[in-house]
Amino acid sequence: MKIKNTYFDLIEQSYYFPQEGFDLRDGYLTFHGISLKYLIQKYGTPFKLTYLPRISDQIRKAKNLFNRAIKANNYSGNYHFCYCTKCCHFHHVIGTALKETVQLETSSSYDLDLIQQLNVKGELDKNTYIVHNGYKTDEYLDKIIKFQKLGFKNSIVVLDNKNELYRVLEHVKDEPIQVGIRMAIDEESQSAYYTSRLGIRHNEIINFYKSEIEDEKRLQLKMLHFFVDSGIADTLYYWGEFQKALKIYIELKRLCPTLDSINLGGGFPFRNHLGFEYDYEYMIREIVKNIKDACSAEGVEDPDIFTEFGKYTVGESGAIIFSVLEKKQQNDAELWYIVDNSLMNTIPDAWSIHEKFILLPVNKWNNEYTRVNIGGISCDHSDYYNSEDMNQEILLPKFSSKEKEPLYLGFFHTGAYQDSISGYGGIKHCLIPSPKLVVVDRDETGNYIDYVFRNEQTVDEMLKILGYSTGKK
Repeated sequence: MKIKNTYFDLIEQSYYFPQEGFDLRDGYLTFHGISLKYLIQKYGTPFKLTYLPRISDQIRKAKNLFNRAIKANNYSGNYHFCYCTKCCHFHHVIGTALKETVQLETSSSYDLDLIQQLNVKGELDKNTYIVHNGYKTDEYLDKIIKFQKLGFKNSIVVLDNKNELYRVLEHVKDEPIQVGIRMAIDEESQSAYYTSRLGIRHNEIINFYKSEIEDEKRLQLKMLHFFVDSGIADTLYYWGEFQKALKIYIELKRLCPTLDSINLGGGFPFRNHLGFEYDYEYMIREIVKNIKDACSAEGVEDPDIFTEFGKYTVGESGAIIFSVLEKKQQNDAELWYIVDNSLMNTIPDAWSIHEKFILLPVNKWNNEYTRVNIGGISCDHSDYYNSEDMNQEILLPKFSSKEKEPLYLGFFHTGAYQDSISGYGGIKHCLIPSPKLVVVDRDETGNYIDYVFRNEQTVDEMLKILGYSTGKK
């Protein structure tokens, strides 16, 4: 008798399954308990999905672990969770985060218009810390000063370079403003450059403070900021940059009484494959313990700890669901599954920086599996997702054209950056429309609520952007 190697057998033998966020119900995949079959039948494909409760879960998890580590180490500083608005700007996303009492990090002047709207709606407390990163244009600085005059006393302008300080001083007329200094890290050995273009060199920071900030009454140094692009990881490289920043903080603190915060820029990772493992509790415990030990040894107060978590906060809330339109055998070894939108347009991180996402079929788990490549419907050679670029073998259920139900595929944990990078609502490659966006939440009783935030782009919408007349009257 022939042994049937089903897709379910493959996953069950390769990973712990079911696992958090993923399970099967009547042969169909569920996402955080949501019936994807129900959403497909209701909305069709393709569609993007945002599951808001996952955002709340991630914030609570980080805050809980940091506060437990602070208590265990008798740490006197406080912890502040900042959400990076650039990661996902949607109102339903930032509104969900603000319900968990988070602080915010901005990157451009338009972020402040967004924050102003949140304030008008009564969703943002003026005591919220707002950490201003990014290049400070005159427009950006004008809005920061305006916000301070409106009563946002906890705005912190993080200086990205020395010249930025002089532009800040040109805008500060009345009350002093809080600033931070960003430390430029030394990049990892495989990087294309040695030192980050962002921030001020670590061996120049102390002199910069003494010569430009110490005696300037219009400035209050509040924060030392450092950012490791590869994220917070248990590696010699990360701990080396961390210890460098900690040493500079202690030196600055001896000189500057107003300095009381260290910002651990660089985020926590998010789950991008079923075998993902990361000990969040250990890393947080070690971060807090290292800061505590270093400050105690040097006789300085424990600083408040700020983190800026973007991908970690919203990444696991997102998914994109496709139908396979057809399969295409190009040679003896290469089988293609063609999906009903463009992968370049919908998950640009997979195309541009080879980011990995969790890829699973929604149905046909009892079919045998085969190795495939996944292609989008654009005419671009790069519109694909496969094992060579993604460092993983793509194995999915086989299917026959005789089967009535198509194969449905889901890319999961796509909630961070994809809409910003692809230009949500704008013109896409090959004029392939943005899919509809479905938002799922829970009501007070725990029942699911789903609604369409925005439908798929129409022809008229795209032609209007491009300056054409549709000819309709």
